[in-house]
Amino acid sequence: MTALMIDSPWAVGLIVVVALLLFGGSRLAGLGKSAGRAIKEFKEETSGVLGPPQTDQQSQSDPAERRGGTGEPARPGTTD
Repeated sequence: MTALMIDSPWAVGLIVVVALLLFGGSRLAGLGKSAGRAIKEFKEETSGVLGPPQTDQQSQSDPAERRGGTGEPARPGTTD
């Protein structure tokens, strides 16, 4: 099995020109935009999974303190 060897700028340019002729500029722009969104979403999701682990002190703290609240219940007629 041979791999596709693209080692010169001319080969990359030729591939780009052929892609433009086959698909058109607007469709390639849409593909690029979609790929960028997918990469951004993937990074956001993996950063949540691979984020720093919580310490015991952080996991046992009051949830109201983590939200920045005072810990007191909301008064009727006010929004939080």
